[in-house]
Amino acid sequence: MGIRKDFLYIGDTSDDTVKRFNAFTGQVRDPFVTSTSGGLHGPRGLIFDHLGNLLVSNQNVDQPQNGEVLKYSRKTGAFLGKVVSSDQEGAPFSPRGIVLSDNNVLYVADLQNTSPDGQPLPGELRAYNYNGTTADFIGTFNHSGFNGAFFPRSVVIGPEGLLYVSVFNPFDPLNGWVLRFDPETREFIDVFVESNDVNNLHRPEGLVFGPDGNLYVTSFRADENDTDKILIFDGESGAFLDKIDLDTIGGPRSFAMAILFGPEGQLFVPISGVGPDTGSVRSYDVQTKTFDVFILPGGTLGSPWYLTFGNTDPATLAYEE
Repeated sequence: MGIRKDFLYIGDTSDDTVKRFNAFTGQVRDPFVTSTSGGLHGPRGLIFDHLGNLLVSNQNVDQPQNGEVLKYSRKTGAFLGKVVSSDQEGAPFSPRGIVLSDNNVLYVADLQNTSPDGQPLPGELRAYNYNGTTADFIGTFNHSGFNGAFFPRSVVIGPEGLLYVSVFNPFDPLNGWVLRFDPETREFIDVFVESNDVNNLHRPEGLVFGPDGNLYVTSFRADENDTDKILIFDGESGAFLDKIDLDTIGGPRSFAMAILFGPEGQLFVPISGVGPDTGSVRSYDVQTKTFDVFILPGGTLGSPWYLTFGNTDPATLAYEE
């Protein structure tokens, strides 16, 4: 067996960097994208394009302009330019999760807009033609068939080629959905998962299909009598199967914004919150629900959110061994 080589890249919202770690040992390599490089203020979705460069959705937190998608060199982390600029047609106001299809269509979950009086307005799911340098706006998805509040947080292309989108309702945080869209027609298909008293899907964000074909989704606690968790749904029917609690009732919070499968089928979970585990990354065996601490808390990472491996498929987010 040859020497395995890959890296884990994590966006750190505490200092607006992307940090790089050995994908098998967790050893830190460097701040791959240095603080605010290229105007990075609020790194969210991370993927590598088909030319091997890193794409980062930049939410431009506390900045006067719209959000963007930025590009960085895979070799050095140097800023290479704006794939989607804040002043172009169809620029996202608040970009979150991103994926890139095999035919170079970039899909961006644009969480929300803001009214003149500061109230949140529903977001959009946006599509762009990406030529390796810039991305031209194609249009938004038609979500008129969905009756809930459309605030999309993250996206993934499923095994059958449909686009899965996590959606939450800021006016009722106990709501949550996973919707399906046709990426070709940009039309709404159906509600794949809806929150209820059984699955307790609250404010979903990160979602990814596992090697077992099931869909894994992050969910946040309802109150102090609940837990932050990862929910597991049948990948074909959307039926609720199980959960992985990330903290305990009454204990310090340990929640995750995004999740991703990596080497050897392990589920990698960056931990945020206010507890002692904040800044760590856990590596879960989803069969036993046990984890190893892959990256220790209180060290390199302040507030880890989205992540990608060098060998992560930018469309399905599946890990390619």
